[in-house]
Formats: sequence, structure tokens, C-alpha cells
Amino acid sequence: MVAGIGGVGSWCVEALARSGVGRLTLIDMDHISESNINRQLPALGSTIGQSKIEAMRQRILDIHPHCQVELIDDFVEAANIYDYLQCSPDVLVDCTDQADAKIAMILAAKKQKIKLIVCGAAGGKRNPLALKRGDLSQATHDAMLAKLRSRLRKEHGFARVKAEKVTAKTRIPKMGVDVLWVEENAVMPAAWQNQIMTPQGLSCAGYGSSVTVTAPMGFAAAQAALDYLLF
Repeated sequence: MVAGIGGVGSWCVEALARSGVGRLTLIDMDHISESNINRQLPALGSTIGQSKIEAMRQRILDIHPHCQVELIDDFVEAANIYDYLQCSPDVLVDCTDQADAKIAMILAAKKQKIKLIVCGAAGGKRNPLALKRGDLSQATHDAMLAKLRSRLRKEHGFARVKAEKVTAKTRIPKMGVDVLWVEENAVMPAAWQNQIMTPQGLSCAGYGSSVTVTAPMGFAAAQAALDYLLF
């Protein structure tokens, strides 16, 4: 199951389909727009306006005709994630860009003992060789993952070290959340630099993102899923 079929998720789905995965569930409610063309696999001049998940289904079946493809035309949130996990997927890959959705998936996957792979932010990143995988407690240079880490510790009781006990030799307890992140500082587009109005978030109206980073992250997420399924 892949949630979020955008700049990261579409490439993840492609890799899973080409690797022979027999059943894929895609979750997204968005439609292809012109601004997606720089980084999203199904985004073409000829597909603008189409449902992202429907466009990907057609592509998957062209690659792997025997694949069972299920579509969920919705955005993940706390109110629906348990319903969507009733099919008991072997792996859930989170390629969304909303903190609330990510937290909902982390909590639900832990409760139902479903393997989860969480993708961090790709916005403003330029170096695909800086891609890392590890526990959420270890992730750096990622504001989204830092926000998740803080909220999970404060609101949901995830393991943490008390501030007064932190030293250079302190071992930060793992949180049990498998994540991918790009270990470099996000860079603002030059057009925004030194201006009063600065971009907000990591959307197309913010830092922007490049296929040279989003696609490798999607492929890495797919490989993490394949490793879990096969080994």
C-alpha cells in the first residue's frame, strides 16, 4: 500500500510494479496539474486533469497486467486510516507531505503491527547521494521529520531522553519508525531570497522539489519495502 502518489510515491509505485509485486493499493485524491510535470511520473501534457491514482493504475497494468490494483480516492487522516488498513497490507509506504497524515499512519501501523516506511521531505533538496535511511530518532536536516518526532514524543509517549540528562555520550532511544531523509539543508529558490515574502512549507509554492531527489527517494522506499517482503 502506497499513500501519496506524487513526486515520491509515483516513482515508488513504478518500482514496485516493475519488480513484480502482485497487489498494490494506491491512496490519493489529487489530480494531475501542470505544476506536477517537473517531478511526478504520470504527469504529462496529455494527462493534466486526470486522477493520479487512475493514471498510475493504467501504467501499472501496462507494465504488469496480472497485478491487482486497488484505488482509494481519498487523503489519509486519523478518521479513515484504520478503515483503509482493514485489508492488512504487508507494507505501508507513506509518501504524503502532511504531518497529521504521517502521525495517523505511524500510530495505526504500530497498533496493527504493519510494516511502515515513512518518507521525509524532498522540498529544497538537491543531492540524491545524501539520501539516508534509519530510525526517526536519527533523522537530521528534515523539518517535517523533526516535527513528527516532537509530536510523537509529546503527544503519544514515544521514547525520549530528558533534556537534563543529555550529554555528548547520550544514546537517544529509538522510536521504532523506519524513515528516509535527505541529509542536507533545504535551499530556497533564488527568486525568493532576500525578499520579505518567503515561501511556506515544501509545496510547489514553497521550496520546490526536483525529480533528481524525489525519484531516488521513491526508489529507496520501494527497495525498503521489497527488502521487507523478500528477506
